[in-house]
Amino acid sequence: MKRWRKLGRIFVPDGSKPWMSAYAANPVAEHLSGDRFRIYFSSRDARNRSSIAFVEIALSDPATILREAETPVLEPGEPSTFDDAGVSIGCLLRVGSVRYLYYMGWHLDTTVPWRNTIGLAIEDEPNGTFRRSSTLPVVPLSRTDPHTLSYPWVRHESGTFRMWYGSSTEWGPRKTHMRHVIKYAESADGIAWETRDLVAIDAEEPGEYAICRPCVLADADRYRMWYCSRGPAYRIRYAESVDGIVWIRRIDWAGLTVSAEGWDSEMIEYPYVFDHGGRRYLLYAGNGYGRTGFGLAILEDTHALT
Repeated sequence: MKRWRKLGRIFVPDGSKPWMSAYAANPVAEHLSGDRFRIYFSSRDARNRSSIAFVEIALSDPATILREAETPVLEPGEPSTFDDAGVSIGCLLRVGSVRYLYYMGWHLDTTVPWRNTIGLAIEDEPNGTFRRSSTLPVVPLSRTDPHTLSYPWVRHESGTFRMWYGSSTEWGPRKTHMRHVIKYAESADGIAWETRDLVAIDAEEPGEYAICRPCVLADADRYRMWYCSRGPAYRIRYAESVDGIVWIRRIDWAGLTVSAEGWDSEMIEYPYVFDHGGRRYLLYAGNGYGRTGFGLAILEDTHALT
């Protein structure tokens, strides 16, 4: 079993910024230089609308915040658009000089709590700002994904963009009435996506009804996915694949669970795994879907990845 050692909580908003009054969820790391990283995350305002923010840390002292965003990286869209109720980061992908920020756009409904889709913002100028690729989602609802979509993870391999994303195959007026799984899609340009109703990860454990927020790494011998599943409360899970399409869940291999007390004692979710300096790290959110902020863990033994 892989074992992660928790390094502690990194960040929780202090409420001083109206657009970032609470929550730090869905952490995503971007390497800047040396051991300095920018950690993007989703926060919320007083109206519960999410925006994308960031803080910067050094892995040598991750509890010290070196810089905090003064304005949102991306904020909710205009009224009536697919992301008018909020934007939650899924992943950040660099292809050449272009950075692709894939995110989940929140749109509230009356008969169900939300009907979300997947959006894209692009930065194609050095040190520029992210701009939406369109006022429409890049992965909309469709016959294969008719209900609601969630957090995308995208890789670029041999000229093909590969996406793993959440999709509800069943829906209802309450969260527990859903069946939310992780599906797979491909694209030639990262904008127009072919969804083929391929389920990568489905619910297996008793009480599970939502599988979401995949993080996919390609090691030399296999693909590895960390994700979270919701039953009574979120937990982080793990799966492996030879081709990135057919996956085997390894329920006993997650290696990280809730603490006995404190900020991550009730739930852990939204994993983001990355490598630096020969070590593997895991960012994750805590209680209340990130209301208590996010923290960092390090893999105890890299030889465990076999």
